[in-house]
Amino acid sequence: MIRSLRGNLDTRLRKLDAGDYDAIILAAAGLIRLGLAERIRSLLTPEQSLPAPGQGVLGIEVCRERADIVALVAPLSDPVTAHCVRAERAFSRALGGSCQLPLAAHAVPEGDGLWLRGWVATLDGGRMVRGELRGNLADDEAIGCSLAQMLRRRGADAILQQLAAG
Repeated sequence: MIRSLRGNLDTRLRKLDAGDYDAIILAAAGLIRLGLAERIRSLLTPEQSLPAPGQGVLGIEVCRERADIVALVAPLSDPVTAHCVRAERAFSRALGGSCQLPLAAHAVPEGDGLWLRGWVATLDGGRMVRGELRGNLADDEAIGCSLAQMLRRRGADAILQQLAAG
C-alpha cells in the first residue's frame, strides 16, 4: 500500500527507522547533500518511475542588465537540456499540469532529435494513459504539445475530467 508521508527529511527517516513504513522514496540529491548517501538503497530509473516534467533541472535567473553576471553563468547553460525541459513543460501545460495532477514527462536527446515519454493517471494509479514521441530537437515545444494531443486521443481527457470533478 502507498501512503502519504509528510514532514522534513529527519521526520521521514525517523518514521522509516521506527517501522512505520517499509520503504520511502526521497530525492537522492538531498540525501547526498546532507551526507546521508549510505541511506540510499536503490535509485529509480525513468523506466521504473517516469519523473515530473523538469524534475532535477536547475534554473538560474539573472537580470538582463547585469551582463557581467549573464557572462559568468553562461557556461552553466546546456542548450540540449533546455530543449528537453521545454518539451516536458509544453506537454504538462497542454494537459493543464499542476502539482496536483498526476502526470509525468521525460525527454532525452537522441543525436539531433528528442525522445519524449509521458503519461497522465488517476490519483490511485488505476487508470493511466501513456505515450511517446520522437522529433527534431528544435521542435521541442511542438513535440510536447503533440504528445499531449496523442494522450487526449487515447483517453486522457476522461482522466482529466475525473480529476477535475474531485
